[in-house]
Amino acid sequence: MTTALQAEKVTVVLDGRTLVNAISLDAAPGEVIGLVGPNGAGKSTFLRTFYRALRPTSGRVLLDGEDVWRMPGKKLARRLSAVLQETPGDFELTVYDVVAMGRTPHKRAFQGDDAYDREITLHSLSELDVAHLAEADFDRLSGGEKQRVLIARALAQRTGALILDEPTNHLDLRHQLDALRLVRTLGATALIALHDLNLAATFCDRLCVLHEGNLIAEGPPKNVLTPDLLADVYRVKAEITTHPRTTTPQITVLPD
Repeated sequence: MTTALQAEKVTVVLDGRTLVNAISLDAAPGEVIGLVGPNGAGKSTFLRTFYRALRPTSGRVLLDGEDVWRMPGKKLARRLSAVLQETPGDFELTVYDVVAMGRTPHKRAFQGDDAYDREITLHSLSELDVAHLAEADFDRLSGGEKQRVLIARALAQRTGALILDEPTNHLDLRHQLDALRLVRTLGATALIALHDLNLAATFCDRLCVLHEGNLIAEGPPKNVLTPDLLADVYRVKAEITTHPRTTTPQITVLPD
């Protein structure tokens, strides 16, 4: 089941600093939206309000019209999953066990995995190319392997909405493409923070540009990514062309 996500004038103020300033956003069911902007723009802070890691100072975050901060935690976890930018440590679990944690919201307390849970877990491991690591200790993996395992856990959760904060961190080129292709094929509504603008232009339906906590531009990648915007927001000179095969914008940053 796909899900609509909405932010209504979400503001986050911490220690007297406004990190997110009255941002409104509507993600239609099945839409993939990329959040882009320089370091410190407010992307991660904004995303944290969706999966309830950070309560907005004002404004609301809605899932199918329901305020996520008023929903029971288990109900929210059945409908929205998240992959965080920071890789958690000290998981004394195997890779299989970490991915199987994605099934927890769908079970009663202390209920074990059934055949359906195991099927979904194994499928998720395979989709992220980590099935061969199923019995490995999560803590012993490389950063890229851990990231793929955590994406697999979110996939096993089988939600209609995904929040992905820099999901391609630590991934090589092949696995960056595989992870973003998978998000596209799921049909889930997704908000994805990305630094790679070429990947964002290729895989996202719409881009939202954040700068100093403000939403300053949004729309299809070809409309949003302009030399003037890159100069203003990223302070770089760039040429933007249309790729002849993908027809998506391609950015080449020029030396000074």
